[in-house]
Amino acid sequence: MSTDNDSEGETTRITRKGQVTIPKELRAEFGLEEGDEVRWEKAEDGIRVRKATQSAGRGMLVDDDVSEDKREEMAEEMEAEIREKRQSEWQP
Repeated sequence: MSTDNDSEGETTRITRKGQVTIPKELRAEFGLEEGDEVRWEKAEDGIRVRKATQSAGRGMLVDDDVSEDKREEMAEEMEAEIREKRQSEWQP
């Protein structure tokens, strides 16, 4: 794998099998772990990669009368907390 840190971001090479490695810093920042799925999307300026699915249990412990917007807000807050915890564990 070859990485290039510049103002455009990091680059990695595609293997013969069409595989790519997502840089460690980006996996940590966006909470990507082994087994997670990513979605490849066409964009006007190239290709965009996004995490394909959220946790299957997302929203299970929230009362039924909580709005979808509030559920999404709560889930995003939890994801940010988890991401911060993971980042702090990875730093020496």
